[in-house]
Amino acid sequence: MTRSQMIAAAAGAVVIAGAAFGVGRMTSHPATTASAPAQEAGRKVLYWYDPMVPAQHFDKPGKSPFMDMQLQPKYAGDAPGEAGVQVDAARVQSLGVRVASVERGSLPSGVTATGVIDFNERDVAVVQAKAAGFVQRVYSRAPGDVVGAGAPLADVLVPEWAGAQCEYLAVRRTGDAALTQAARQRLQLLGMPPALVAAMERSGQVRNVVTVSTPIGGVIKTLSVRNGMTVSAGETLAEVNGLGRVWLNAAVPEAMAGQVRVGEAVTATLAAFPGQTFSGRVTTILPQAQAESRTLTARVELPNTGGRLRPGMFATVQFGGLPQSALLVPSEAVIRTGKRTLVMLARPGGRYEPAEIRVGREAGGKTEVLAGLAAGEKVVASGQFLLDSEASLSGVEARPVSTGGPPAATGPALHESVGRIEQISPASVTLSHEAVPAIQWPAMTMTFRLADPALARGMKAGERVGFAFEQTPNGPVVRRMTPAAAR
Repeated sequence: MTRSQMIAAAAGAVVIAGAAFGVGRMTSHPATTASAPAQEAGRKVLYWYDPMVPAQHFDKPGKSPFMDMQLQPKYAGDAPGEAGVQVDAARVQSLGVRVASVERGSLPSGVTATGVIDFNERDVAVVQAKAAGFVQRVYSRAPGDVVGAGAPLADVLVPEWAGAQCEYLAVRRTGDAALTQAARQRLQLLGMPPALVAAMERSGQVRNVVTVSTPIGGVIKTLSVRNGMTVSAGETLAEVNGLGRVWLNAAVPEAMAGQVRVGEAVTATLAAFPGQTFSGRVTTILPQAQAESRTLTARVELPNTGGRLRPGMFATVQFGGLPQSALLVPSEAVIRTGKRTLVMLARPGGRYEPAEIRVGREAGGKTEVLAGLAAGEKVVASGQFLLDSEASLSGVEARPVSTGGPPAATGPALHESVGRIEQISPASVTLSHEAVPAIQWPAMTMTFRLADPALARGMKAGERVGFAFEQTPNGPVVRRMTPAAAR
């Protein structure tokens, strides 16, 4: 036998063995099923079905016409829509099923974005010529130079000031106080700085050369004065941008823009200063989104001690935000199919049922549940994909999201929001609160009655609080109120 024939024979043997192994695997479960009783003690068989074609029902046991396997019994307690699928304890242990509770807790803001340091455009000084004249001298300045407050830029000769000063000195020698005051006021109207007028009065000599200087410290953005040039009154000679505080323009993804609010605390880290964090606050969220990147720009103002933060530097921004109360499940328990979002509910007696939910924010390994679950229910956090597959094969329909969990205990419907106390007394509180979407309330300031005077204990005007209120025929009543930082 040649070498090629030996290889072909060996390959054929492998294929035959694999086929035999596959047949063995396919037929092992039916044999076990066939040996099992058709009806367990105390349980009624509704019909038989093929797990691969669960929609087709048969009135007696036997072999499936679709697959080479025995039909499976469907018991009365396993009917679709009643209690899901049942898995025995041994199978649950082998699958590594882990169960977690649906509980209400605080979900911190998890928004992280990137940003770029920029100049603070609110801290700009424009240096202009007070009167027409000629530039006699320029100092060694250029755009981009960092200067301190009062740094000289140029010496400007103003011929018009010479005649007015001579007139003022002559009137002053007459001793007429009214005429002297009128002449002095004329000097001010001509744009002469008070310091120059005071120097002229002390020396008694005409001073028509003024030194133009920067009113604030910062970086020179533009400089348009040159030696020997003629300047006119009101002409812009330079622009200086302060560096005491800078802007950090953070690009927030559009999907997370609703979690960022004006006034919330922010921390930033820069590659230029490893291990250091810089704190600031969101001052504004620009009204227009970037079409290319689908981001919104959140403008953060940062103190720039020592001028270390330079415009153009790259930063990573972590938005703090206030923790908000929410119904939470472990993020690993959520099954996203693309069309809907599910969890597997753990029922008593080893039963499991899929339930459709609507989810919100996600942070710290927890996912917010907006609808479909109630606090106290149990969900499968590990092994849920296998259980969901079994439920799909068994034709079990997922509990619709409109169900919103099991019937809750009767009680008043509470609506939650966050606001700032404007006025407070043992009987009522006036709050400037955020919008309440559940009842279509916009953000506004209004007065609520307090259900218990103890709610006002320790609270004061100006404090930010989280509160829950009930709608009554006599108006809204606050049932719960706590400091916002503690929520």
